[in-house]
Order: sequence, then C-alpha cells, then structure tokens
Amino acid sequence: MSALQVEEKQDVLRVYLTDTKIMDEARIREIGNELMEKADEAAATESKNMLLNFQGVSFMSSAMIGKLVMLNKRAKHNQVNLKFCRISPNLLEVFKVTRLNRVFDIDDDAWPEHGE
Repeated sequence: MSALQVEEKQDVLRVYLTDTKIMDEARIREIGNELMEKADEAAATESKNMLLNFQGVSFMSSAMIGKLVMLNKRAKHNQVNLKFCRISPNLLEVFKVTRLNRVFDIDDDAWPEHGE
C-alpha cells in the first residue's frame, strides 16, 4: 500500500499522508522515498507547488521529522514551493518545541482544499 495519496489540482501537487501514526522504521523509509519522488515531480511542473497534508496524522517519530527536514531541503534545492497543512495540535506543538515551525511553511490557507 502506498504511503501517500497524490492529486494535482489548481497547479498544486497535493500529497496526503495515509498513516495516522508514523513510527515504523521501514514505513518511514518508504514515506521518505515517496516524498522525495513527489518533490522531484513538483519541480518538473510549471508552478512548482507542493502541499503536504497531515490531516489524520496524530503521531510521528523523530525519524519521520528528519525525513520532513530532508524533504524541505530537497524542495528548496529544486525551487519547489512546499507548504504543510492540516497539522494536528499535537504535531504542531512538536514543531514549535523543536522550532521547526520556523523552518517549515505551515499554512492551511495557502492553496485551499475546499471551495475549488
């Protein structure tokens, strides 16, 4: 089963995480690989926009957070506009404690999911 669901809408590559808890090392590796592929796909589009939707994700290990940092670096290198959205309060608190909320572009209103 794929770790991600993907759709392209309104010039944005929308990527949805499918797991509620991301803790298994093999699964984290799989998700990380797929995210890197999607960042490369977004780089090949004219708009270079990628939205990573965390809706339904309640927990992730520090190893997964490391994959997100790598994804952010890949996106910047590829000049992809990467935004995170629909982050649960628990995950957002982790991002704030680690100050990653200053690194990641977190914006639920950037490219709306509804009313399209």
